[in-house]
Amino acid sequence: MNTMINKIITTAILLVFTFDSCFELTPESRIDAILSQKYPSDNPGAVFLVAKDGKPIYKNAFGKANLELDVDMKPDYVFQIGSITKQFTAAAIIMLAEQGKLSITDDITKFIPDYPTQGQTITLHHLLTHTSGIMNYTRMKSINSIAKEDLTPKELVDFFKDEPMDFNRGEKFQYSNSGYILLGYVIELVSGMGYIDFVERNIFEKAGMKDSRFASDRKIIKDRAYGYQQSGDELLNKRHISFNITYSAGSLMSTVNDLLKWQNAINNNILIGEELKNLIFTNYKLNDGESIGYGYGWHLKNISGIRSWEHGGSIFGYKSMAVYLPDNDIYVVGLTNCDCNSPTQVTREIALLAAQFFRED
Repeated sequence: MNTMINKIITTAILLVFTFDSCFELTPESRIDAILSQKYPSDNPGAVFLVAKDGKPIYKNAFGKANLELDVDMKPDYVFQIGSITKQFTAAAIIMLAEQGKLSITDDITKFIPDYPTQGQTITLHHLLTHTSGIMNYTRMKSINSIAKEDLTPKELVDFFKDEPMDFNRGEKFQYSNSGYILLGYVIELVSGMGYIDFVERNIFEKAGMKDSRFASDRKIIKDRAYGYQQSGDELLNKRHISFNITYSAGSLMSTVNDLLKWQNAINNNILIGEELKNLIFTNYKLNDGESIGYGYGWHLKNISGIRSWEHGGSIFGYKSMAVYLPDNDIYVVGLTNCDCNSPTQVTREIALLAAQFFRED
C-alpha cells in the first residue's frame, strides 16, 4: 500500500515539474521540440522559418538532406515547393494586368483562340480561382504517358483541352492544376517571354530571391535537399518526372529565406501595387454567392479565429506549406524532402503558437 502511495506521489511531483518546465520553455525551444519529434534526425527532414514583422525570429533544420550520404539538413537548403508555385503564377498575371497587357476578365479564347470552352465564357478570373470547371489534368489516367516528356506549354495544354468540363464555370470551387497551366501559357503569349524567364526577371530579381529557380533533376543545384518517397515501410528515391509537365502549376524550387523575401515583396508592394494586390486576397464567391475561401493563388482561411493566407505544395519527394497571418504579420514556412511527412498542420500550429506568444508579450 505504501509503495503504491509513494508511486502516486512521485508521479505527481514529476507532473508538476513537467508542467512548470513547459511554461519555462522559450518559443524557440517549444518549436524545436515539436519539429524534432515530427522530423527525427535519421529520417528525411525539414527546414522551418518563422518571421514577425518581416524579420526572421526562428529558423532551424531537422533530419537528413541526403540519406545515402548521411548528410544533415541545413537551414539554407533548396527544396521543390510544388503548388506554392501557383502564388508566383497568379502574381505574374496580376503584374501583367497592372501593365495593361491583359485583364482578369478576359476570356481565355482571347489568348488561345482554339481552346474549346464548350459554349461558356471562361475568364482568367475563373482559372485563378479554380472555378473554371476545366478538368484537373493531373487526375487524368493518361497522365503517366506524358510524365517524363518535355512537352511545350502548348503541347501540355493540348493534352487536356478536349476533356469534358467537370461543371459549368462559376458553379463550384474545384482545385485544378489545368487552370494554372493555362495561366502560365497566357503569361508566355502576352509577355513574349518564357514562363520562368518572366518569373526570374520580374519576381526573383526584384525580390532578391537568389536561390530560387525552375526545378531540374539533371542540373547541379548547390545545397539541394534530395527528395524521397515512402512505399509501405520502405523509403525510396523520388520518382523522376519532367518539370515541363508541372510547369506553372508546381515546378519552382526555393528556400525558406527566399520565400520570406517573396512574402515581404508582396506585403510591401514591391511587385504589385496596393489596389491590384487587394484582388489577390479577396475571398471570391461562386455564382450562387457562396464564398470559396480562395483568392488568386492563396487559400484564405481562418485558424482558431485568426485570418490566414496560405498555400501548400506536394510534388514527388517534397511537401511544403506557407502560412501568413496578416493581422499579426507572422509568416511561417516549412519545406520537407519527403512527400511522406506533410508540414501542413504543424506549420499552422507554429503560426498560432507565434501569434499567441506575441499577443501575450
